[in-house]
Amino acid sequence: MKLAELTTVALAEMLARGPVVALLPVGSVEPHGPHLPLGTDTLISEAAITRAVGRLAAHGVTALVAPAIPYGVTEYARGFAGAVSIDGATLTAFVRGVIEALLREGLSHVCVVNNHLEPEHDTALRSALVGLAGRASLACPLTRRWGRTLSAEYKSGACHAGRYETSLVLAAAPALVDTAAARTLPPLATSLSDGIRAGQRTFAAMGLDAAYTGAPAEASADEGLELTERLAEMVATEVLEALVTLGLSTTA
Repeated sequence: MKLAELTTVALAEMLARGPVVALLPVGSVEPHGPHLPLGTDTLISEAAITRAVGRLAAHGVTALVAPAIPYGVTEYARGFAGAVSIDGATLTAFVRGVIEALLREGLSHVCVVNNHLEPEHDTALRSALVGLAGRASLACPLTRRWGRTLSAEYKSGACHAGRYETSLVLAAAPALVDTAAARTLPPLATSLSDGIRAGQRTFAAMGLDAAYTGAPAEASADEGLELTERLAEMVATEVLEALVTLGLSTTA
């Protein structure tokens, strides 16, 4: 159910049959230690969306996976190769433009699914949704509602390229994980959330010399599958609740 793989005829027929929502994955091109790919955040969003499509179908909701937006605000990782950052205003304008274009094409709702958790990036995405209540939503584990459903490492804040994200990528794209490198990495307890509150603005300032924190050596694909399901529940719930506000009937 990928939007980009449909023909114009197939999409028109789908829209004519009833409400269709778009799930828009957003991530970043950002260093994730010596063992995970630069596109980790986008991969996680796409994996959650893939699982969410089935959950939504069970509620009678047709969902299409929109092409991902793989760039974001990635200032905390500057100084490491592969930190490709755009400014927040550019991200806001682009995401807003994509949402509005999808709505004009007849999609009933657009859910932006984000797993790149840099504060300015999150702010930029939320700004893109201003004035679109019901028509667009944001599914992101930064909110307390969804963050509390995730793993202990995630909740500790010591979770960049650690056990949490490494498990998710092992489940979604195991060939992209350098497991030999991951096994050599000692656990780090540096909390990104604590560092951000303390005014530290880069991984380097937090002492993350290898662009990771947490315990990547403890990751597993089984844990990643469980976490993916929790993220999929987040996506599906945000969409179903938005459809209720639009007065569109679901079996939620």
